[in-house]
Amino acid sequence: MLGLAAATMTAMSCGSNEKAQKVLVLYYSQTSNTKTVAEEIATRLGADTEEIVAVAPYDGDFQATIGRCMQEREQGITPEIQPVQADLSQYDVIFLGYPIWFGTFAPPVATFLNQADLSGKKVVPFCTFGSGGLESSIKDLAEKQPQAKLLPGYGVRAARMAAVPQEVDQFLKAGDFLEGDYFQPEEFPEQHPVSEEEAAIFDAAVGDYPMIHAQAKAVASRNLQNGIEYLFTAADLPREENAKMPLASEIKVYVTLVEGEAPVFTRVVR
Repeated sequence: MLGLAAATMTAMSCGSNEKAQKVLVLYYSQTSNTKTVAEEIATRLGADTEEIVAVAPYDGDFQATIGRCMQEREQGITPEIQPVQADLSQYDVIFLGYPIWFGTFAPPVATFLNQADLSGKKVVPFCTFGSGGLESSIKDLAEKQPQAKLLPGYGVRAARMAAVPQEVDQFLKAGDFLEGDYFQPEEFPEQHPVSEEEAAIFDAAVGDYPMIHAQAKAVASRNLQNGIEYLFTAADLPREENAKMPLASEIKVYVTLVEGEAPVFTRVVR
């Protein structure tokens, strides 16, 4: 879906005209969501895997994790991680996975990127999130590893983990990591002002999510295999409980609508 990619690996076939390449799936996961995606990728590719582990784990509840992360950000520090055991020099392709915290990769991944040299490696980001962050995390990743060859990434909302097997299959085929047919949607056409019906679809998709308080202004749509995907441009609205909170002006919200099901948003780009 995102357009936010079999041999027994050590090696896999990556593109019909390329030599077999050695692949590593390297990830950090706190709640197991990112681990689920990592295992799906590794199983389909037969790739080696390793987990990035914080020396002092983020093992508190949500608020405790957010509080610690905010404190670390304010102090300009990243958490210590256990040494990565894989010899990165032996891998051609590295799938790098992480949850999105504060709009980018979780701090243990920042520590890894500060320590590692991925120059010349093909790096495929994948992430899990509450609403979005794939695009912003890839931008940050490129700044930390400018000599890496970043490939298109995959992201999925924590509320949509059931979609992972099908989406990862399509992503890997689209990226030429697996052979087989995949669905490639057309580009979105030019956006137009939302109709009353389209506004209702937007409101239904984001209505139960507390971090989005916005009004759809413009939209474009395209066909999917099993439904329709909408790309909304929406304006942030003031929040009564925090009227002084600055607005983000415009956000992009992707929504899918499958016949017989309620509309769901798949990611937000801020």
